Amino acid sequence: MKPNKADSHPALPPGFENLEQRKLDEIEHSRVRRQILQGSERRADTNTAEQAEGLESLIRDKEAFDHHFSNIKFYSITRESDEYQMEWMRRRCGPGIKVLDFACGSGENGIAAAEWGSDVVGIDISPEGIKNANQNASQAGVGEHCRFEVMDGESMVFDDATFDVAVEYGALHHVELDAAAAELARVLKPGGEMICIEALRHNPLIHRYRKRTPHLRTPWEVDHILGVESLDVLGRHFGRVDARFFHLAAIAAVPFRKTPLFGPLRAVLNSVDRLLLSSQAIGKYAWIMAITLGDPRPSPWENA
Repeated sequence: MKPNKADSHPALPPGFENLEQRKLDEIEHSRVRRQILQGSERRADTNTAEQAEGLESLIRDKEAFDHHFSNIKFYSITRESDEYQMEWMRRRCGPGIKVLDFACGSGENGIAAAEWGSDVVGIDISPEGIKNANQNASQAGVGEHCRFEVMDGESMVFDDATFDVAVEYGALHHVELDAAAAELARVLKPGGEMICIEALRHNPLIHRYRKRTPHLRTPWEVDHILGVESLDVLGRHFGRVDARFFHLAAIAAVPFRKTPLFGPLRAVLNSVDRLLLSSQAIGKYAWIMAITLGDPRPSPWENA
């Protein structure tokens, strides 16, 4: 059973009544998905040993899940990029550190930061996503210092220089990149840092799959998947922009994710990817790019 668009859902907050259509489309798309799955989709269709605990209780409609999350099988290979992100966060999060979970989805990144002792605020334009994220934080026992709010990431209400660290996963292609990057640089403290995990658009086979599965994403998403040239946009707002590339050969392990061969095969293909993807010339054809940002700069028009 697929969710009905007429189903009731939380009203948009004040100020959201005149949002651009692309943002309304994102809210509706997220509403449908967050009604189906409360937890992290990244651990929903992989080897049994790596699936989220209590996954069945987080999937509210299995038939709708199979339709709206049919690409989740590919996330079975993302262990290496996931570990890279978590290690980056682990080194920076801790007591006294203020963390922004940007476009938080179901809140897994913010919850992880809170479990390491940070004070976390997560934002998302989706009321359903925020409801799930707050529920997940409460269930994880970190609700007292990890809260999630409905907010437009291109126009955040935080004061300048509020956060020490920011994190996002797969969200920058949902927003107008220049506007969002300017806001992120504004709300980070001098010396603040951010990690972004983003899909890449350069591989023609991967991008053809996106074009052939329009129910999995909005038209804006498909047209705004990041490329290596997006690093130049981020460079307008951050003095340090570094990228690392993941998952090209490893995609061949996906069909084996439910078999005993999966772990060893993925490990071998990850080794191949470390060699293949060490340069941008080949790395840009990978699936995922981890971007680390530092030295946030004031917007060029801020003091105009």
